[in-house]
Amino acid sequence: MHKIFSRAEDLRKKSQYVKSRELFQKALKGFESKEDLQGVLDCQMAIGDVSRMTGDFDLALEHYLNAVETAQQLKDPVSMADARINISLTFRGRGDWKNAMTVAKKALSFYMKQNDVPAAAFALWAIAGTLRIKGDIPAAISTYHEALLLFRELKSKPSTGYCLCGLGGTHRIAGLFRESLKYYQGANKLFTALKDRFGVAYSYCGTGNAYRMLGDYKKALDCFNRASTIYNKIGDRVSYAYTVWSMGTTHKMLGNFAEAKAYFKQAEGFFKQTKDPRGIIYARLGMAEVSLLEGKKKAAVKLADEAVVDARRYGFSVERCHAELLQSYLAGKIKSGCYQKLGLKLVFTEPPFNIP
Repeated sequence: MHKIFSRAEDLRKKSQYVKSRELFQKALKGFESKEDLQGVLDCQMAIGDVSRMTGDFDLALEHYLNAVETAQQLKDPVSMADARINISLTFRGRGDWKNAMTVAKKALSFYMKQNDVPAAAFALWAIAGTLRIKGDIPAAISTYHEALLLFRELKSKPSTGYCLCGLGGTHRIAGLFRESLKYYQGANKLFTALKDRFGVAYSYCGTGNAYRMLGDYKKALDCFNRASTIYNKIGDRVSYAYTVWSMGTTHKMLGNFAEAKAYFKQAEGFFKQTKDPRGIIYARLGMAEVSLLEGKKKAAVKLADEAVVDARRYGFSVERCHAELLQSYLAGKIKSGCYQKLGLKLVFTEPPFNIP
């Protein structure tokens, strides 16, 4: 069983998530039949991780919850906390930032009491990402910086790269596009040296979005194509969906409405598969705007109204601003003061809106 687990681990390191999950599941059955609880726990955590990476959040949650029970049987509080921080990331992936925050803060508190610096840094990174989903961008930026400082002290290069990506994304949302580009390019350089395929793809997508916000659409599309090629090879639907949305938005800005619509519909399909309500809002906003630009105002109003309702329901502050911006424009009087209230340097006057 240990050999199968090792082979699965090697595949996971190469970002071959689907193949690695098959082997982890095979190893899990073997460890269960031998009543090897430590082996069972390792497999449950690993299956949770690869399922989360491919957007199978229900399956990930099921295995992480099982891991908590197994860790309890082993009287292993550290593994219980590790499973919980991953449960937090799974909630976040489903757009449930409230539960994600509660669980992550409990794990952070445990790690601080244990004086476990690497785990505390990871928990801070998770909390920063959750603050980003919530829409508290200034707090997300400062928390990412806290985590980055710890990861640099620990000389953990992959974790440093993911923090740089987080800072790239939060600075983009804050309206600080040059800073965003700098962070993403730093992450890309680091991940390329590490041969981390997922990290390379993630940072290419972010770099593309920074170029998009700076109006360099040619460079943006080049970066998105590079990210897409890798995501397709490793089977990551979660991140790929946002890359597809980004491509749609770039084509919308270029006036290529047929291409934009096709990308938005494709992105919405992926977001529905992964049950990502935030992603669905972005896809609908894209389609609403294309409908408006094509003169189909009635369809645009319907989609914008749906986006506003969902953004309010899930408590996504930034997406609510985007949705209300479009809704107000369709009603005849544009309102963009919402961004300033969140501390974002974003100003929009007329469509197409290049939302970050």
